[in-house]
Amino acid sequence: MTEDRPWREAACHCGAVQFRVKLARGFETIRRCTCSLCRMRGAIAVSVAPEEFEILSGADRLSLYQFNTGVAEHWFCRDCGIYTHHRRRSDPTQFGVNVACLKGVSPFDFAEVQVTDGVAHPSDTGGGSRLAGVLRYEAF
Repeated sequence: MTEDRPWREAACHCGAVQFRVKLARGFETIRRCTCSLCRMRGAIAVSVAPEEFEILSGADRLSLYQFNTGVAEHWFCRDCGIYTHHRRRSDPTQFGVNVACLKGVSPFDFAEVQVTDGVAHPSDTGGGSRLAGVLRYEAF
């Protein structure tokens, strides 16, 4: 399925970090999260497998942030501060990519985005991932 998808170019705000992704499932996996970091950064993420993610330039410009259990790895451009991607805590074999970094994509392109319950994270509760709500965007 991934082979059929084209590579999509992406970058941070200042362009220091350039990368590309293949979205095997398109935008089916977009989501927001209620955990403390996601609430503050406000980004919409889409999941990709490691083989669907490639940093083209600027890896040396990325800064890593980890908190709580230290499993998730959150990467930011150290020049402009934009969150580009993270290794997921709930599935460390996947990356979450900031959709706003994808060329030609805006977070406002999505009328509805599911919000997962990151406060009651499945790794903490022993349960499955829970939906906390839906974020809706309606243009005027």
